[in-house]
Amino acid sequence: MKPGNALLEASGTTIFTVMSALAARFGAINLGQGFPDTDGPMGLRDAAAQHLREGPNQYPPLTGVAPLRAAVAAANARFWGLAIDPEREVVVTSGATEALAASLMGLLNPGDEVVLIEPLYDTYLPVVRLMGAVPRIVRLNPPEWRLDLTALAAAFGPRTKAMVLNTPMNPNGKVFSVAELDAIAGLLAAHDAYAICDEVYEHLVFDGACHVPLMTRPGMRERCLRIGSAGKTFSFTGWKIGYVSGPARLMGLVAKAHQNLTFTSPPALQLAVAEGLAMPDAYFAGLAGELAARRDLLAAGLTRLGFEVLPSAATYFLTAGYGRIADMADDAFCRRMTEEARVTAIPVSAFYAADPPMGFVRFAFCKRPEVLEAALARLEAWPALTGAGVPA
Repeated sequence: MKPGNALLEASGTTIFTVMSALAARFGAINLGQGFPDTDGPMGLRDAAAQHLREGPNQYPPLTGVAPLRAAVAAANARFWGLAIDPEREVVVTSGATEALAASLMGLLNPGDEVVLIEPLYDTYLPVVRLMGAVPRIVRLNPPEWRLDLTALAAAFGPRTKAMVLNTPMNPNGKVFSVAELDAIAGLLAAHDAYAICDEVYEHLVFDGACHVPLMTRPGMRERCLRIGSAGKTFSFTGWKIGYVSGPARLMGLVAKAHQNLTFTSPPALQLAVAEGLAMPDAYFAGLAGELAARRDLLAAGLTRLGFEVLPSAATYFLTAGYGRIADMADDAFCRRMTEEARVTAIPVSAFYAADPPMGFVRFAFCKRPEVLEAALARLEAWPALTGAGVPA
């Protein structure tokens, strides 16, 4: 029989699915996949239930229910000083992953070039290729995660249509500086290119670090599509409510792409998220504070056990080197740690297209403190960390 899509035929199962299945098989504590192990605010759950009971439960507008579009616009103004028209400059999507796909679909033609920065979220590369576009990859390497501006400039050219910028960055917790953002802005302007800004961790920033949306930098208002996520902001990853903000002339294209992907998202959940975006500042500060404490708990324990823990200024994740513990590929190390210590992490090589740096894994700290402590206790009892070693 004739094959299906060649790119999808060649794609493997995502590493998150593979490692989560392995964790379930061995009864491991899953610090791999990035979702909280507790649900978000009860008030928003009650609101969603009320809206579901009261209805309507029919198709909402293509671009999202009016209260959520208004709330997204208000949040842009409240947190980032951005004036967004809720009628023409917001599209609600089925999660940030669909927002990313719709944004790329809306901008790209076959043969266009897209600048990507790795380590990268595993959706970016296949979607760019499915659009017939050409990725131009600039890499950051541990432990510094330094952006090489010379390499970045070399990735831009006459066929550059767009760049995907993830800040705060998964998997490494990097928050791009204003200087880095302005260098990126200069390249976008010089090459008449756009930026798709994955900012789903915009409120999960720690230690006085400051997230600055690229859209707020001079000349970038008309060149940026800014993606947010209720899943990350409110710890409802299963709700799959995302939103894109951007200039009206681009948002019309995003809406047309969205129309051909999911068309819409559950209205009850949209209405609850609208209420969430209006929550007081204390909620957003408290969420970041709780996560920072959990990061510190996990980082201190991993350091005590011999891991080299890299700084993480944001997100759900921290990166740790295991060179003092074992000499093996990171995917093999993660499998061995899952099977023997019954703790699961993600190999950092999964976030690179080719020739990845080795010796690093990503842990998710968006779990209850007692779960993190239990994971550390299991690792402490693992022969690899007690001097017995783990065979290569």
